[in-house]
Amino acid sequence: MIKYLQNKAEGKTLKEKNKNDYYSARNELSDEKIEKLLLDLPYFCSDFFIGTGNNTSPLTRLNYAYDLRIFFEYISEVKKIPVEDMKISILDELSAKDIERFLNYLSHYKIHGQYLSCNERAKARKLATIRALYRYFFSQDEIKANVASKVPTPKLHEKEIIRLEGKEIKDILDYAESDDAFSENSKKNAFHSKLKVRDFAILSLFLGTGIRISELVGLNVDDFDFVQNSFIVTRKGGNRTPLFFNDEVKEALLSWIDYRYDLKDIPKDEYAMFVSLKNRRISTRAVQNLVKDYAKQVTPLKHITPHKLRSTFGTELYQNTGDIYAVADFLGHKDVNTTRKHYAAISRDSRKEASKLVKFHREEET
Repeated sequence: MIKYLQNKAEGKTLKEKNKNDYYSARNELSDEKIEKLLLDLPYFCSDFFIGTGNNTSPLTRLNYAYDLRIFFEYISEVKKIPVEDMKISILDELSAKDIERFLNYLSHYKIHGQYLSCNERAKARKLATIRALYRYFFSQDEIKANVASKVPTPKLHEKEIIRLEGKEIKDILDYAESDDAFSENSKKNAFHSKLKVRDFAILSLFLGTGIRISELVGLNVDDFDFVQNSFIVTRKGGNRTPLFFNDEVKEALLSWIDYRYDLKDIPKDEYAMFVSLKNRRISTRAVQNLVKDYAKQVTPLKHITPHKLRSTFGTELYQNTGDIYAVADFLGHKDVNTTRKHYAAISRDSRKEASKLVKFHREEET
């Protein structure tokens, strides 16, 4: 904390520049991929991507492009029409039954020489993409009917929620703090202490706030306010939201920041909160791997991912508050909007108070 405040006082606080650079580069990469995928789609699809550009994220549009490529390749095969020759009238020529046959085809299909299969959840996502396509062109009066709206969503079976429970939460943090988390060879590595402090902070932030992995990777040091125990997170769609953490998370984060400021090889233009061994912003793959490595030592029979840590936090918060709307607000969920829209938005102060209710590591002695 002292080093953090000293750096603020000396005017060395890291700026927001490369957060914008990070998200801009990620969005540009998605847009570049979409441009390439458009070459495999009917010409009218470009209008769809332009028309949905203001209310969808680049990642959502990229997923649309992948789904539509599979859809139109299937239509091309069935209707014996090359994709490049398809006109928008093809959408009116298709029936709801044609779309249902496509969903059935997804159970076992071939694309680019590779055999694949979709579960019901993946089918539902592809149907949602087709519905978005039809909805857009129907709203533009470019097709006569929205037949996709007549296709029922594949029935989704409730999956068991996998998460850390009870003592497992404490155990994974205890393990991350211990020397047991590294092999004998790793202990000799000069990066041992860096990994230990950084990884403990990452796990603490996941378990203490429930943020998404993409949100964690995109954090900058200047996003944090250790006086208010808060930070600004960039949600899906680019919205900037303040979240709060308890003192356990604060302690872990400050330990990492103090260590981070002592690292001599971090470039001056690197503002990422969490950096890799190469002293650049840590990647999502690296975070996925570290969570997997720590979790398998504590609970080898569970496949724990960053998203499962998010579920762990959400469950703990719900058990402590009993308020599903507060949980949805804290996590940035949109899944309960149809119900939640009837209630007033949870205030900033409510989120701050809610964050204090989750305690997962330090136990008071009795």
